[in-house]
Amino acid sequence: MTASPQEKLYLDDLSLGQVFQSDSVHVEPAAMLAFAQDYDPQPFHLDSERAEESVFGKLAASGWHTAALTMKQLVASVPLASGIIGLDIQLSWPSPCYPDDVLQVTSTVQAIEPSSSRPDRGVVTMLMETRKQDGKVVQRATGKLLVFRRPV
Repeated sequence: MTASPQEKLYLDDLSLGQVFQSDSVHVEPAAMLAFAQDYDPQPFHLDSERAEESVFGKLAASGWHTAALTMKQLVASVPLASGIIGLDIQLSWPSPCYPDDVLQVTSTVQAIEPSSSRPDRGVVTMLMETRKQDGKVVQRATGKLLVFRRPV
């Protein structure tokens, strides 16, 4: 499902199995290196020669850079009225992300739990998979999101 930019979704609008697809995002080499320099300054993220000797075999993006790109695409593709408010997350990076990869995020609603104590909200469990152009998953996250009901 691709929602229009004006459409904002509430707990009542979501259904089990509902799928959201993001636009594609290009992993810009300069931005990838700048992120690594600032937040994850490890040789396999910063130095091509040293990266060749690593488990990645070449320069690889930080998983946290992949997570940041995923978050940006998630916000754009899952238009929750209250925003993406995370309560819990399980996160893995099954395949590396490299410079110039093209990423796309698919988010699937796995569970919807209306709150019994706070009737204006609930918790939505969502599987978010970030894939690169060859279909390999570079990030998989299962998150619990706080989602509000439509105001009365």
